[in-house]
Amino acid sequence: MDKSWISFLLPDDEYKEKKMLYFMAESAVLLAVALFIYALITNVELYGSSETGTLAGLSFVFLTGYVLVRYTFSGIEYTDIVGHNSYQKEKKTILFRSLMFLITFLVASIILKGIPADMEELLDLLGPSILAAVFMYFWNYISLKRSYQKNKDLLDD
Repeated sequence: MDKSWISFLLPDDEYKEKKMLYFMAESAVLLAVALFIYALITNVELYGSSETGTLAGLSFVFLTGYVLVRYTFSGIEYTDIVGHNSYQKEKKTILFRSLMFLITFLVASIILKGIPADMEELLDLLGPSILAAVFMYFWNYISLKRSYQKNKDLLDD
């Protein structure tokens, strides 16, 4: 925990430190669930839109987004990617998964919204699907690249 701003809050004993981290993570998950439920309840059409519900929703997004960003940029997701060949193979796998996500997203959108009748509806269907797939690809690619670099650095030491 040397590279985190929260390390000053944790005890020096490794066992106690690990337990404290578990407790903090559990409380964060419970808080995220509570915020999500609160945002759903206060923003349902029955009650109308509320500013506190929006704030709870944004808090939930921040809480989950922070963990996702830290995890992605930490370089710990792809621990087995060391060689250039495995790196290239995993890049292809990420591309394949992103394309499969795109197809799944498109099919789900067509099932939910129906077959587009004009060009505007087609763009409304394709736009978010392609954007989500591209975002997914680049997010996983960044994680892969950080992991590959970190693994190479660990082997060099």
